[in-house]
Amino acid sequence: MTTMFDDQGFVLPDRRYGALSLVRLMPSVLALTLFLPQRWVLAGTPVAAQELPWLIALVLVVIAGNVMLLPFSWAALRSPWVSQLGLLAITLAAGGILLLHPNGVVYALPFWTARLAVRYRSPGPLSYVVIGLSMVGGAIPQLKDFQWLAALGIALGVLALVLLTANRQGREERLEQAELLLARRQQVIEEHARAAALAERARIAREVHDVLAHSLAGLSLTLQGTRLMLQRDNASQEVIDQVTKAQKLAADGLTEARRAVAALRDDKVPDARAIADLVTAFRLETGAPAELTISGEPRDLPADAASALYRTAQEALTNARKHAPGARVDAVLDFENGRTVLTVTDHPGRPPAHATSGGYGLLGMRERAELIGGELETGPMEDGWRVRLVVPA
Repeated sequence: MTTMFDDQGFVLPDRRYGALSLVRLMPSVLALTLFLPQRWVLAGTPVAAQELPWLIALVLVVIAGNVMLLPFSWAALRSPWVSQLGLLAITLAAGGILLLHPNGVVYALPFWTARLAVRYRSPGPLSYVVIGLSMVGGAIPQLKDFQWLAALGIALGVLALVLLTANRQGREERLEQAELLLARRQQVIEEHARAAALAERARIAREVHDVLAHSLAGLSLTLQGTRLMLQRDNASQEVIDQVTKAQKLAADGLTEARRAVAALRDDKVPDARAIADLVTAFRLETGAPAELTISGEPRDLPADAASALYRTAQEALTNARKHAPGARVDAVLDFENGRTVLTVTDHPGRPPAHATSGGYGLLGMRERAELIGGELETGPMEDGWRVRLVVPA
């Protein structure tokens, strides 16, 4: 089943609907409207001089927290607690701003913090805390003047925005699930068509083998016997030559018939296509972005080299599914002069927590590579893990 979130809980960067758009900077923009001229924005009353230092400090907190929420690729800013702390800082600073200066556009801050709690990250305990604080922070300025209905209206408005955002999030996830189901259905249809084609090929192979090949084999034996009898009875050489030629044609036809049967039964998938099917299956099964890039001119490889490439790709994708769920996977198959290079890298956005030499899977890949004179390199990178196999073929 696919997922909307990566391993750190962020919405996947390749999702549609503007998940990485500049709208994420709205808390900073809303907070800065305090210091803009009234004719530019609905800023309400001017900021009092004694409030200015406190408001500047709170606005800086909002901006800093907003930066901590952005989906940077740096490992230091990808930790879940960083974004959680940033969201909590924005929420508390927004409440402080409204207590000091409850006017103008800044009233949108509690609405936006509550939206952030459910829009760009998977919901968690902190999300509900932020929603509650946003409702209270938006309502408290009205309670200071005992405007109970206004306070209730603001709190319910924050809650309504949260529900609408959650509904949109759920609708997007359902759309992705529908797309995945359609892709899997198409894959099933293609597999059924392929199975039907293979069954038909097998039927034709049986017919060719049972009828044509047997008939040609019988004809060849009959002509051979005829030739021997003609030689025994001292027939003319011209007749013997014609029978010999007919026997050779029958023998050649039998060879071609057997080759056709072998071709019909041996439905070998090209090496590049086999690895591409692995990557496609990985993408459909996990929902993680995965892509195969082929460079050079694809060619048929020896059976041992093709098997080593296929098993290495299979093991690398299995390890990515196990140790970096949801992470982007890039596979590159490079057909060079005299050798073929397969590189599979996963990108969870951080180095592996425990970089080891690998278990029996990696050991088996290395042994398979050494048996055919190849080279296998595995190890951590700055943002994930890489497997690289070079085979001399």
